[in-house]
Amino acid sequence: MRWTRLPRLRTAGAVTAAVLIGGALAAPAVQAAPHSAAGAHGRLTSLVNPFIGSQDEGNTYPGATVPFGMVQFSPDTGHNTGYDYTQNHIRGFSLVHLSGVGCGLGGDLPVLPTTGDVTETDYSKYAATFSHDNEKASPGYYEVGLDSGIKAELTATQRTGVQRYTFPATDKANVLLNAGQALHKTLSTKVTILNDHTVQTAITGSGFCQDTKPYTVYTVTRFNRPFTTSGTWNGETVTAGSRHSTATSGLNGAYVRFDTRRNRTVEATTAVSYVDARGAALNLRAEGGRSFKRVEHAAQATWERRLESVRTRGGSDTQQKTFYSSLYRSFLAPNTGSDVDGRYTGWDQKIHRARNFTYYQNFSLWDTYRTQTQLLSLLAPRQARDMAISVLQIDKDSGWLPKWGYGTVETNIMTGDPVTPFLTNAYQQGLLKGYEEQAYQALKKNADGVPPADSAPVGREGNKQYIANGYVPYIANHTHAKPGDSDFDYGGSATLEYALADGMLSQMAADLGHRADAARYAERAENYRNIFDPSTGFFRSRDTTGAWAGPDDPAQSVGFHEGTSWQYQWLVPQDIPGMVGLIGGEKAANARLDSFFAYDQLLKDPAKTASEVWVNGPYSYYNANKYNPSNEPDLIAPYTYLSTGQPWKTTDVVHAALTLFTDTPTGMTGNDDLGTMSAWNVLSSIGIFPVQPGTSTWGLSTPIFDRVDITLDRHYYPRGHLTIRAAGTSGTDRYTQSVSADGSSYGKTYLTTDTLRRTRDLTFTVGPRPSQWGTSADAAPPAVVGSAG
Repeated sequence: MRWTRLPRLRTAGAVTAAVLIGGALAAPAVQAAPHSAAGAHGRLTSLVNPFIGSQDEGNTYPGATVPFGMVQFSPDTGHNTGYDYTQNHIRGFSLVHLSGVGCGLGGDLPVLPTTGDVTETDYSKYAATFSHDNEKASPGYYEVGLDSGIKAELTATQRTGVQRYTFPATDKANVLLNAGQALHKTLSTKVTILNDHTVQTAITGSGFCQDTKPYTVYTVTRFNRPFTTSGTWNGETVTAGSRHSTATSGLNGAYVRFDTRRNRTVEATTAVSYVDARGAALNLRAEGGRSFKRVEHAAQATWERRLESVRTRGGSDTQQKTFYSSLYRSFLAPNTGSDVDGRYTGWDQKIHRARNFTYYQNFSLWDTYRTQTQLLSLLAPRQARDMAISVLQIDKDSGWLPKWGYGTVETNIMTGDPVTPFLTNAYQQGLLKGYEEQAYQALKKNADGVPPADSAPVGREGNKQYIANGYVPYIANHTHAKPGDSDFDYGGSATLEYALADGMLSQMAADLGHRADAARYAERAENYRNIFDPSTGFFRSRDTTGAWAGPDDPAQSVGFHEGTSWQYQWLVPQDIPGMVGLIGGEKAANARLDSFFAYDQLLKDPAKTASEVWVNGPYSYYNANKYNPSNEPDLIAPYTYLSTGQPWKTTDVVHAALTLFTDTPTGMTGNDDLGTMSAWNVLSSIGIFPVQPGTSTWGLSTPIFDRVDITLDRHYYPRGHLTIRAAGTSGTDRYTQSVSADGSSYGKTYLTTDTLRRTRDLTFTVGPRPSQWGTSADAAPPAVVGSAG
């Protein structure tokens, strides 16, 4: 979970207009349905509030998109990731956004309707004021009434954004297309007015937290009626009648003008491509040409089908809304990267063609490998398969697996080895049929080597030292040649992340018959022991000499990425029994967990403990000895109790953490990080959670709903359905008394994916007090390596 600033895209290349197709866009989009716990008119989309997380650094966006779409058409109000609910100026409606990222990214081609003469070229100066009273959003639709008297409406297809503006009666109704400003650094931009209906741009930019290799976004915008006049601007100079403008940096754009004294509406479709101008034109021809109303209805129907894969009963009105809003955000990324003809730009910056799969991009792997990856494998396995194949294509095209990929480039943001549990999860969930050995060889290369100096990725930057010495050294203020984060700055957490990845890879190696590799990776998976300091009872970073680094106070630890050794204590999902043994056994581990979660306070007031004891601020990662539910290192931690003989405490902690999700703009705990926190909410709410990311193990805790009906893809889950029941579950009656699977008693605190595939009904019996369920010696999730023998 990183919060930084992202680059801007550069325009490049001329676009041919030959394949552009206009479309008559008509009729206003339907208004968002009112919220209701049951869903207005039975529509689950009516339970989604896209404004959740748009304040206090949740970094979400309220605009229009479709599941995993290339385009996210949304207003930008001044926040470095796009939208901040506390602001009342809209600089433009731009095409590219990522939900919950911590650095400025996207915001390409902000468009804004205005009236009068065009005199300002900086969107901070011509931005339009608005009130939230005149703003609404629902899946696939956004609307705002600007104080200028203009109404703006947005919707989307997979590769296009569709806009509808209702102007006052005037002969100077303008649409400004700003190529030179975005949420990232622009390196070059080009604008061309092709004819009296069409404008094209190319925007080349760089960055995401730090500079990266350049990447280019191409757009073409087709209006439904001819404009009466047009022009361009370059810097602060506006030139009426100009058809071309190019800039290496700075202000650059175009305006088109309409006479709305008789017909007050103007509609347009903008197509995007990461390949070339031809790709944008092809995308427009394939997905444009429909009225605004038809596109909006299609987007809503697409979202309804996606959301209805999970139907809940019971729970409070707020729980229903936050659940479906989280489910919605879980399906926003990764994003389509290939054009309608299958072409995409690979990480070698060459054009390739995806055959028999959709190529996806935007992989925030350090965040998503813990929650969203598993949720998509369960609810959207066909898309999840294509996403995994896309990651393998990145390796094939560029020579290395990604860490944090944006668009067509590697950003190297965050540390460790998140791609390994991402791909081993895909393997364990049965998504890599036919690709098993290709995936394994790519992972083996990643696990045993370091990318060369002339390649963009850093991979396992500390691998040489890790393999030789059993840990990644902490080197304060390490200087490294490549952009992004360095594993040496975070030697303690990098060691834990490498070991976690090795544990998951050992399991895949064993399954595929690579026994020597499996044994080697299993041994390396215990390297977490090499940074355990017996004198403090906590993990500590080591320097290059092997000496302990930093203070011995675990709350003041150094070398842990966005956390402390208190919080990273529990990031050993491959061998929880081994970690518990280091601490001193179950009794000592439970005492430490109770302190970590402020358990006594939690029992007295769960919501207050969550909001006042656990959460100290959106970026308060350090100097803490308590659970941080707002960030990734702690996402699995509440489920540790499943392995220490006290599973009821997992429910206590999880249900308290769920109170941090509310149906308000501030209702996101931390950055959403491309659906990471949202997926945590969804999985924790239904009672199954991936406690060992990269395996097929799902931990169990009491659901917050009386009943959850999940429709599953029969190709991957032959029964096609799973019902989870917890009749009477509530804030008081939250403790599991027993569990049954298809009527048979089930005493373990975990399921495997194979068990899920065979199960149609999972029933929790709940009560007001903890029980003995899940406390037997064999009830806990088994270790993947180490203590498992």
